[in-house]
Amino acid sequence: MSSALPWIEKYRPQKLKDVVGNEEIISKLYKIKELGGNLPNMILSGTPGIGKTTSVYCLMNELLEPSIQKDAVLELNASDDRGIDVIRDQIKSFAQKKLTFSKDSIGKHKVVILDEADSMTVGAQQALRRTMEIYSNTTRFVFACNQSNKIIEPLQSRCSILKFNRLQDKDILKRLLYIIEQENVKYDNTGLEAIIFTADGDMRQAVNNLQSCWLGFQYVNDENVYKIVDSPHPLIITKILKTKGLNEQLDILNIELFDKGFNAIDVITIFFRIVKGFDLQEITEPMKLEILKLIGLYHLRILQGCNSNLQMFGLISEINKIMN
Repeated sequence: MSSALPWIEKYRPQKLKDVVGNEEIISKLYKIKELGGNLPNMILSGTPGIGKTTSVYCLMNELLEPSIQKDAVLELNASDDRGIDVIRDQIKSFAQKKLTFSKDSIGKHKVVILDEADSMTVGAQQALRRTMEIYSNTTRFVFACNQSNKIIEPLQSRCSILKFNRLQDKDILKRLLYIIEQENVKYDNTGLEAIIFTADGDMRQAVNNLQSCWLGFQYVNDENVYKIVDSPHPLIITKILKTKGLNEQLDILNIELFDKGFNAIDVITIFFRIVKGFDLQEITEPMKLEILKLIGLYHLRILQGCNSNLQMFGLISEINKIMN
């Protein structure tokens, strides 16, 4: 199959039943439909790529007929349209607009969807308070954001807050296998494991990496995936941890990572995930806690601008002392 659309758009769910992960939240959205479509004001919070905005649009598809959605739904990306003028002009005029809903529509409210709402200025958020109250009979507001604590408390108190979690590996795998089947993608299991590892719970990232790897190499395996995402291979990090001698460890770090262009932030991020998540026989639970504490300390130093490579050499040296 071929299409001009990127796969993240081509395979974006259109109905709530197609959304994977966060089953409890999706069931709550189903309840809104079952109870007559009386949509509350909502705040959807969580990390990027886990289905917040997609879930809202799926709910709109369940509640509103396609013929009326264009007039009944106003979408604004608050990272662009973030000032008080947007509230006064676009949102207020939309809320004032009269609209007749078709008999087939379950929902009977106009809906304002504010994506990246945590980017809105405090003044714009303050201006929304009164608008939400005045037009509460006809208009509902849905805020999608990464951090709900950046939404002012007066708005939070007017909304139902739904916190989305990172997607589990099995949820991402299920969607990837569906896309692979539709697009006739050639792959092996190491490729899927690499995509899931690098996505870290982000479905958008996983689908983008799958498409990029397939278009770039015509075969999805771990080596090709790590080339596409330009990330250190976890096996190299594991190899460093399993090597006994400090000089040998530093040689691996230099030759297989730094000489290939990876920086200290890339390396230390994978270090943390390997030590935290992988079951390495060489690392006992008390050792793991000590190493994680060290990684956090050195990560902070690197972010503060200290000589990155030197900090990584120091980290490897400290880890070597703990493990030997």
